[in-house]
Amino acid sequence: MSLSICIVGGGMVGAAAAVALAKQGHTITLVENKPIDAVKTLEDEQIDIRVSALNLFSENLLQDLGAWQYVKAARNVQYNRLSVQDHHQAPLVFSNEEIGETHLGHIIENSIIQASIWRAFADLAISVKSDLGPLEGILEHSNTVSVCFSSQTIDADLVIVADGARSKTRELLGIGTTGWQYQQACMGVLIKLDAHEQDITWQEFQPTGPVAFLPMQAPYANLIWYNHEDTLNKLATGSKASLKSAILTHYPELPGDFEILNTAVFPLTRQHANNYSKGRCVLVGDAAHAINPLAGQGVNLGFKDVAQLASSLSKEADVLSALKDYEKKRRLPNLAMMSMMDACYFAFSNELTPLKLLRQGAIAGLNKVSPIKSQMLKYAVGHYL
Repeated sequence: MSLSICIVGGGMVGAAAAVALAKQGHTITLVENKPIDAVKTLEDEQIDIRVSALNLFSENLLQDLGAWQYVKAARNVQYNRLSVQDHHQAPLVFSNEEIGETHLGHIIENSIIQASIWRAFADLAISVKSDLGPLEGILEHSNTVSVCFSSQTIDADLVIVADGARSKTRELLGIGTTGWQYQQACMGVLIKLDAHEQDITWQEFQPTGPVAFLPMQAPYANLIWYNHEDTLNKLATGSKASLKSAILTHYPELPGDFEILNTAVFPLTRQHANNYSKGRCVLVGDAAHAINPLAGQGVNLGFKDVAQLASSLSKEADVLSALKDYEKKRRLPNLAMMSMMDACYFAFSNELTPLKLLRQGAIAGLNKVSPIKSQMLKYAVGHYL
C-alpha cells in the first residue's frame, strides 16, 4: 500500500511516525502548531529541562530513521548502570555487562530528540502544515477520512493521532480513556554539577515519594522529586538557596556540588485509551497511553508504537486490518508496563512494615539471582517488543 497519511502532532513520537512511514513510500502531511527549526534547535545552547532516557530499542529505531547521527552530534550522555534502592537500604544495581551490551541507553533532552528526527525529514515526502486553526471535526468516508481545521481540510487514507495525553483529536473521535490522577506531582530540577560526567542513573524510594538522578552531558544533570504538589510548588517558587538546602536534606549524596538552573513541576497521570483506533484513525504515544514516568518508559513505549504500526501497515492487506493488528500487538504490552510501574510506585511508597520487609527482601534476593535480573533488564532496555 502507498497511502496518504495525515499525522496530527509533530513531537518526538509523531515525527518518528512521519519518518518511518515516509521511508515506506507513504505520503505524509504532518500537522504541528509549533513547527521547529531543527538545525537551530540542535545548535541552541539553552539546556532543555525535559529529558528522556532512551533505551536500546529506541536508539535502534532512531538509527533506522536516520536521526541518531544528529542526536550523537548534540548533547547526550550514555549510561551503563541503573540503581534502585529503598530508603537507607542497599541498592539493586543493574549493569550493561549483565546482558552483554556496551551500554543501557542514553539520556537526552527532548528538544534534541525531536529536532534530530525533524532533521531526518530531508528528501522524504513529508509536508509540514501549521497555522491551520483549531481542529473542528473528523469525517469518515468509505475509503478516506477528512481532518477538518478551521482554515483547511486535509483528506487522507489514514490519520495518526499523536497530539499527546490531552489529545483534542482523540476527544473528537469519541475515544474514551480510563485512568486516574496520582496524589503526588513530580518536579524536575536542572542542575549544573561540579563533577565529572556520570554513567549511572539512580532512584531512591522514600516515605514522601521517589527521588532520582539522571545524568546529562557534563556539567549538567536532572533531579526528579516526587512529592505532594503543594510542597513541590512551594519549593519551586521559593529561593534557589532554600531549594538546594531541601535537596541536600532529602537526596542521597550527589557526586559533587551543584548550581540550580531551572525547575518544572507537573502532575502525574495514568491514562489509557479504551481503543487505539476508530475507523481509519489510530492513536500512538501519549495520545494512547500516559504512564507514570517512574522508569522513563513513556517515549520508549511511543517509539515501540511507531515501529509496530509501520510493521503492521507493511504486512497487512488493508488499512483497517493493519490497525487491528497494531492494537493487538501494542495494547497488552503497554498495559503491562503501565501496571508494572504502578505496582512499583505503590509498593515502594508504602511504609507498612510487612511490605517494607518484603521489598527489602526482594531487592536483596534479586541482587543474588542473576538470571531474573538479566531478564528484567532486557525487558527495560527494549529487547522484547
